[in-house]
Amino acid sequence: MTALLAAERTALSLLPAPLLRTLPAAVAENVRRVRAGTGARIMAVVKADGYGHGAVAVARAAVDAGAEWLGVTDVAEAAALRDAGLTERILSWLNPAGVDAVEAAAHGVDIAVGSVEELRRLVADAESPLRVHLHLDTGMSREGCPLDDWPELLRVARQGRGRVEVVGVMGHLPCADEGDPRANEAAVLRMRQARDAVLRAGFGPLLVHLAATAGALTDPATHFDLVRIGAGLVGIDPSESIALTGASRFTASVVHSSSVPAGTPIGYGRTHLTTRPTCLAVIGVGYADGIPREVGEGASVEIGGARHPLVGRVSMDQIVVDTGDALFPRGTTATVFGPEGGAVPSVQEWARWAGTIPHTIVTGIGARVQRSIA
Repeated sequence: MTALLAAERTALSLLPAPLLRTLPAAVAENVRRVRAGTGARIMAVVKADGYGHGAVAVARAAVDAGAEWLGVTDVAEAAALRDAGLTERILSWLNPAGVDAVEAAAHGVDIAVGSVEELRRLVADAESPLRVHLHLDTGMSREGCPLDDWPELLRVARQGRGRVEVVGVMGHLPCADEGDPRANEAAVLRMRQARDAVLRAGFGPLLVHLAATAGALTDPATHFDLVRIGAGLVGIDPSESIALTGASRFTASVVHSSSVPAGTPIGYGRTHLTTRPTCLAVIGVGYADGIPREVGEGASVEIGGARHPLVGRVSMDQIVVDTGDALFPRGTTATVFGPEGGAVPSVQEWARWAGTIPHTIVTGIGARVQRSIA
């Protein structure tokens, strides 16, 4: 009996872990889609581990498709790209823990500077010329230097020549997701004013950039010299106006199945009762793996070529789906989302079911979900 139990435990341990498969061909197709609509250079923004898809994999696919720049959150992310052999220009612009000027210069990383105080510190710390992009607040009051402080920022930059080299001017579009160029006219005007002031101060040539994915896809007036594509790389258009290609497939296994009568309660809190005799499949993913705990009507996964709805509450490690007359054996693959369409849900659908945006779905995939590249 002991040997039999050991054999059963071994068999039960063989199910594959949940898997997020990154599809570089889709990333490349999305870069080409952006390229077809702009004459500006393309920066592939791969912060948040490439929007959950693997920063190095996404960066390589984007560069192979024509991206000339890479964008990251901090110097540590940039260093990881350098360690992977990527040699393109890299810009780091959030830098929540501050900037080690010496490390940034050593890795050849450009730094965005959004305040007079930040620039003064970089001038004081730099041991060799550090390339900087002056970051303008274009109307969000979230980051960037207010236009009223721009003259002082330029004065500090002039004093710091030899330690910092101004090579760019950047900002963000407050309302690009609306897909309406009129919503961003004020931001475009501010950017032109800031750029002109930098040029009058004797700096240049400059790389001017304002648009991220939505602006790049919907408003040519925002393109300037470069557009920054982040969510768009993995198939997300925040303006929901252009069809891009999903760049990942999230799968997991059926870990338990059963046939139950009508009136069977499901999950914590008994929030769902079956209304008819049916089959249930337990899928080995939950909110610890990135499945939103609060999902609305319609949330489903694909199994066996058909959609099957989630029933009951999402648990930390499991979800339950109603599979009707089909009893799927343990080990059957369920697709949570993917690019195929049809029965396979999309990331955008999961975002609607959870009342959120697609960005939170792909960046929320948990660490225990294995990653692979196809």
